[in-house]
Amino acid sequence: MKKDLVKLNHSIMRLLKNTKKISYFNPLFLLFLLRTIRYQKKNALLRKNWELKGVHVPPFMIASITSKCNLHCKGCYASVHHKKCSKELNTENWNNILAEAKELGISFILLAGGEPFIREDILLLASKYKEIIFPVFTNGTLINEENIKPLVRKRNIIPIISIEGNNIETDERRGVGILHKAEQVMSLFKKYNHFYGLSFTVTKHNFDTITNEDFINDYIKKGCKLFFYVVFVPIEKGTEDLEITQHQRETLDVKIQTLRNKYKALFIAFPGDEKEFGGCLSSGRGFVHISPEGHLEPCPFAPYSDTNLKEMTLKEALNSKFLKSIRESDEHLSETEHGCALFNKKEWVESILDNSKN
Repeated sequence: MKKDLVKLNHSIMRLLKNTKKISYFNPLFLLFLLRTIRYQKKNALLRKNWELKGVHVPPFMIASITSKCNLHCKGCYASVHHKKCSKELNTENWNNILAEAKELGISFILLAGGEPFIREDILLLASKYKEIIFPVFTNGTLINEENIKPLVRKRNIIPIISIEGNNIETDERRGVGILHKAEQVMSLFKKYNHFYGLSFTVTKHNFDTITNEDFINDYIKKGCKLFFYVVFVPIEKGTEDLEITQHQRETLDVKIQTLRNKYKALFIAFPGDEKEFGGCLSSGRGFVHISPEGHLEPCPFAPYSDTNLKEMTLKEALNSKFLKSIRESDEHLSETEHGCALFNKKEWVESILDNSKN
């Protein structure tokens, strides 16, 4: 585990230094990055010290801050796992969690949903924790010139706009006119010289489009410097046709490496980049997931938990017997045919959860 932590820490610094290389023409963001690199060195040291005290702190956390969304995307894992509810964590709950994450040395907290911009209170709260970088995965439709101004000034909020490819592919999965709205938001970020990214859910149908060099270059010209490739997992029954083929799975890493070599932008693949660390990084090996209700879970695709952050601190929850059992089971954490180590192991995960409660 310690060896994995060292490797992850090196990976974070490499990511930040690569970001610095592509940010020379954005002086304000470059200044933010230099300050951030200092923060992340401090965070790595904090995590190391907590490890010595018996508390394993991952450098990344995914926080689904709401289950509510204004879109109904086909095959959305959040709509299947986290139905709309009235028991979501409130602003005070999240403030306590973020404050503790800062003390524990967590470097990145990915804000997701639902649609995160429904919870602007949390986004404004997050922007105050300058020691942490917050990529925000959003459909972009609720962003306007007024609500981005406070975030632009902070710069540790990194909007990641989700699209599916071209107009036909995006409108098919997300709704008519969604790509047009997303591109209007991109123009706002370019206007304010604010660093932003794009996220693609990689499916069989959009694979050729989103790995096409001309397609990527067009968005780089629109100011995008960060691209996430998240392989589709068929959580919802009836969406198996969206899953990528074995040939596409085998060539995805090659195509992304080609883009990395050719363009001055960052390209991150999930779960592909996990291979560098020996497989799945869930359950605290590299990251954990907080559900809208406050459950600390292995990852967004494995909604199981024996802890809730309304009832205990984040530090206590990270020492969950359930999470520890999963992350120490190396033989189960290699990728599967569906690209997700835990997706096809539901019975195994449930058996560990039952044992952790005994």
